[in-house]
Order: sequence, then structure tokens, then C-alpha cells
Amino acid sequence: MTAAIETRGLTKRFGGLVAVDKVDLRAAAGETLGIIGVNGAGKTTLMNCICGLYRPDDGDVFVAGDRVTGKPPHVIAHHGIGRTFQVPRVFRKMSLIDNLLVPVLDRKASDAELIERAEAMLERMQLIALRHNHAEELSGGQQKLLEMARMLMPDPPIVMLDEPFAGVHPVLCKFMIDRIEETARAGKAVLLISHDLTSIYRLSSRVIALNQGRIIAEGGVDDIRGNPAVIEAYLGT
Repeated sequence: MTAAIETRGLTKRFGGLVAVDKVDLRAAAGETLGIIGVNGAGKTTLMNCICGLYRPDDGDVFVAGDRVTGKPPHVIAHHGIGRTFQVPRVFRKMSLIDNLLVPVLDRKASDAELIERAEAMLERMQLIALRHNHAEELSGGQQKLLEMARMLMPDPPIVMLDEPFAGVHPVLCKFMIDRIEETARAGKAVLLISHDLTSIYRLSSRVIALNQGRIIAEGGVDDIRGNPAVIEAYLGT
């Protein structure tokens, strides 16, 4: 079966530093792949290579079997990849509704249809009451929800989430977990980076652990929890 998203030997160097080192990963539709590792392990760099923000030095990225390696971010996005960031990248001086309309401006649907879809997405994220507010008026956690909503507007089959729970209130974190579970049930492949191992273990079908740019362990949650290499990477010898 063709993977929704796949990397083969993906490598990224910054001078003498190998930030991503021959990484192979696969995620299928409806699967959540957790990506863990200490700071500097290469998690965000891996995601940047997949979505086109960084050009890999070696290896390939495939979306539904199509090679997209080295293509610019907007082209890769049109192949069906949506992505959020550690620090939300919202349009601060624009309303929530307008934020959500940006990624679908090229759609053939009418303005009324797009606004209806945006309002439904804001309702899903419990932000509908703020739809005419500027994004800068939201809390940090609400901005993460807005970014997630904007990312989902084009209905991408692949969703990449970079530290969605960082700095988020526990109640809002639980709400975000529910939305991510809902997204996977809708048949999307989810790549999830998080330092919150409790959430990773709850959400993930499989987990890969990175250290110094390499995959040091891969498997189910129980396999990763007790893996000696993972414990050593986090806690030392």
C-alpha cells in the first residue's frame, strides 16, 4: 500500500552538522506518527525538509507516491500537506475569518461558501465568537487553534503538527488532543512532534525517536517507552 507520506534517506546538513541523518519514515492515511527526541534532535528540521522550507541535501520525500523533493513550500502544500509551527504563524492584523480564507483564495467556491466553511471550522475550534477579532487579540493557545483551523481549511490529507501543546493550558491541551484524534479518524495522516510524551503516547499509532538527526528507535508506544536507547537519550547513562 502506498504511504500517504514517506521519506527515504532524508538528510540535511548545516556546515559540518548533520541535523537530519538518512531518515526513513512512513505514515498511512488515518495513522498518527509521533516524533520524539530531546532539543536539537532534528525533529523540526525534518519537518521543514518535508514541507519544503529546507531543501534536503540527500534523500527523497514522497506524497501519495509522488516525489516532491526540493519543490517550494506552496507546491508541496498543493500536494496535500498542511503544517503548523512551534510558534503560531498567524496573520496578526487580520480577522480570524480572513486568516482562514487565505489558503483557499484560489478555490472555485463562492465567497459565501468559503465563509460558511471558515465559520464551521471556527465553531469546531470554539473560536466562532471571536471570528471578527484580529488574530493578535487571541491568547497563545487560541492562536495555535487558529493556525490549526487555517491549516485544515484546504482539507489536506497530510497534517504535520510541531509542538501543538507547548505553553498551552491543560484544559486547552485536552481540547487540542480531541481535535487531533478527530483529524486522524477523518482519515488524515498525522505527523506529531511533541515533548509532551503523555500526549504522544495517547495519540500515536507508532512513534519514532530521533537523536542527533538519526532514528534510534521506532515502534509501538510500549516498545518506545521501554527502549534503552530512548531512555539513555533522554536521561543519560
